[in-house]
Amino acid sequence: MQEQPTQDSTQKETGDPSITTSTKEPSMKHATKKHMIITVLVALLAGALTGFGGYYLKTSIAEVTTPAETLHPEEGAVQNGDVFGSKDTDTFKDTAEGYLQAGGIDGEGSHSLLRPGGETQTVYLTSSVTDLSELEGMQVKVWGETFKGQKAGWLMDVGRVEVLDTQGTAPTEE
Repeated sequence: MQEQPTQDSTQKETGDPSITTSTKEPSMKHATKKHMIITVLVALLAGALTGFGGYYLKTSIAEVTTPAETLHPEEGAVQNGDVFGSKDTDTFKDTAEGYLQAGGIDGEGSHSLLRPGGETQTVYLTSSVTDLSELEGMQVKVWGETFKGQKAGWLMDVGRVEVLDTQGTAPTEE
């Protein structure tokens, strides 16, 4: 009696029941094709999400570094009320007001913010965002991030500056 072909195997045309071939090959090809389609779709989705994430990251960084007006004020063009530097007051949350002059203390800071009360009230400044040299001799309000200085009592990285008075005067020692 001849063996009936099953769903899993069939006899070859030779008639020899010991030689069979698997009919699972088409379903394995189907599974591989399905796996490849899923992989391609996941890759496309990951690429799209990466693109959108990069766009939004770039946008949020631009908001932090976008100046209120300009990063480098033009000489002679500065007026009372002008604001220079970043709009981000969350990063630059420390503030101080005073007379801006060139020079730090023992290599710390490029500028000093003189305030009433003497040398102990001086804030030494650096800026990674705006050019402070164009604002020397003015009364300003600065927003920044305080750092521990080796020599300076108060060392601040300034991110935003508002000009209070272009004809500022240095406070007198009391």
